[in-house]
Amino acid sequence: MRIDLNCDLGETVDGQPTADDAAMFPHISSANVACGFHAGDAASMRATCDLAVQHGVAIGAHVSYRDRTGFGRTDIEIDRATLTDDIVEQIETLSEIAYAAGGAVSYIKPHGALYNRIACDAERADIVAAAVASRGALPIMGLPQSSIATAASERGLRFIREAFVDRGYARDGSLVPRGDEGALLEPDAVAERAVGIVAHGEVVAVTGERLSLDVDSLCVHGDTPGAVRMAADVRAALGRAGIEIAAVV
Repeated sequence: MRIDLNCDLGETVDGQPTADDAAMFPHISSANVACGFHAGDAASMRATCDLAVQHGVAIGAHVSYRDRTGFGRTDIEIDRATLTDDIVEQIETLSEIAYAAGGAVSYIKPHGALYNRIACDAERADIVAAAVASRGALPIMGLPQSSIATAASERGLRFIREAFVDRGYARDGSLVPRGDEGALLEPDAVAERAVGIVAHGEVVAVTGERLSLDVDSLCVHGDTPGAVRMAADVRAALGRAGIEIAAVV
């Protein structure tokens, strides 16, 4: 039994890191690298790609709305052509930097409000899938049984099913919005949840229901308080359960 463990990294704001990237890398197998639209810049992208190559961690493009003010967490109405261009620009920018670091972008993971929107909006999900498909056959990471999962399949792209070990789930399988009660788990609960998801294929919603969840990758948010400890605890708990951590791409 194996699972990918991914983390959102390179999310600097005005040159200041929001996470301890260097401490996180030994614990994960995939890094979702901010591409400059919600956070990050050329220097942070290069530094993050350097660390990924050093640790043998897969590099993913963490694409977002153009929203540095809201850290990519504000939903934006945007036309198809503009969103397509924005997605392509982010992939191309990170691809060039990753190549210079001796690596390559191997998957795409949308960020924040865009991630949540394409989970339930079929039209916007198709825009993202089409933009990714225009740059080759890179897989897309997102919520299982979502609009983006369908759109990726229709565009001939592999879909990586993701679960969150540090975020609360609503009864419909969506994430509890940030700021709402139960949106973030207590650090001590994260490792147990990770094992439950992988070994038993289920997660408990904030309302108490047990939800079936069959996934390929687990995410720890780098900017969650105590994120490095969470990732270390998750890796250790999975190891004790006989579950190997390995990149899915």
